[in-house]
Amino acid sequence: MSPFTGSASRTEAWRHLRLTLDDGVATITLSRPAKLNALTFGAYADLRDLLPELARDGSVRALVLGGAGRGFCSGGDVDDIIGATLAMDTGRLLDFNRMTGQVVRALRECPFPVIAAVHGVAAGAGAVLALAADFRIADPTARFAFLFTQVGLSGGDMGAAYLLPRVVGLGHATRLLMLGEPVKAEEAERIGLISTLTEEGQAPAAAQALARRLADGPALAHAQTKALLTAELDMPLSAAIELDAATQALLMHSADYAEFHAAFTAKRRPAWRGR
Repeated sequence: MSPFTGSASRTEAWRHLRLTLDDGVATITLSRPAKLNALTFGAYADLRDLLPELARDGSVRALVLGGAGRGFCSGGDVDDIIGATLAMDTGRLLDFNRMTGQVVRALRECPFPVIAAVHGVAAGAGAVLALAADFRIADPTARFAFLFTQVGLSGGDMGAAYLLPRVVGLGHATRLLMLGEPVKAEEAERIGLISTLTEEGQAPAAAQALARRLADGPALAHAQTKALLTAELDMPLSAAIELDAATQALLMHSADYAEFHAAFTAKRRPAWRGR
């Protein structure tokens, strides 16, 4: 994502979610607890616009995505979205589905690690938002359900058929996307869908602790590692090795690389600058 901005000013308030910034850590909270944080058209649009804005800001070094109340996100709002889409023509439907995919691309392409703090339900689009994060920190109440076939749609929504096999393998992904059955936290951890399973109620704190660790670390190295993990998913080994070599050569000119050597020589902790 380009750091260069045009004439548009920074957005000061977001209507469909909560944003907090704390010394390099951004926290996005989906905030419709009475509806289990079901997504509306506005919520999708805010996520689509906010993530690139945070990327251009340059000060964000880690992001936590969570949900208010009893769950993470129950997916698209049945009344506000599914009911409305029944009246849309094909062009409008294509615009909507492209927008939801842009949110997933933004999560994967933003130059900082994204940590999903999951408790309670993560269903439909909510499950895909968690899937698109770099880390999924969940507590025992978490349950994931890719429900798209249950409403008569393809399980491959918002990039799920691309991402999920790469996280849990083709066999598990086929079962989860085809049947739409919920997966509880214990099984999700077993198949690799959860990065870390915490004690009940501790997922937000654990996600914040990980975000702080990442934000205090070598941000440029983290950004390039994330970029390579995404870019190399479909590359042959020879191309991946060449991309790795070019990236390392560039990072060897970075201030952080020189700082590591200086800190090691002086027997002190590195003061990472992300440059």
